Amino acid sequence: MVLLIHHVGLTDSQRLKPKKMPEDPGPARNKFRSDFFVEIALVIAVAVYLVFAQGQTVGENLSFTVLGAGLMALATYWTLHTARDGLEVIALRLRPGK
Repeated sequence: MVLLIHHVGLTDSQRLKPKKMPEDPGPARNKFRSDFFVEIALVIAVAVYLVFAQGQTVGENLSFTVLGAGLMALATYWTLHTARDGLEVIALRLRPGK
């Protein structure tokens, strides 16, 4: 493990350093808003996929199954990404001293 970290050139303190919170909540709010719109589009795409998949069994059409699995994986990743951005907006709003 140490060899791998040394090879990449990262130390433990560099990898675990938290991202600095911005002073202005405006950019974080705008980023969350755009991420939320992408999230809505992905949920709609998954819903459309599920409507088309109603009459099919899993694995019947491999490319269709792979497309659905990839779409659901992307939607899951993006949901977590959007949730992180939403928590950042809440943290900026509730920050003491502001």
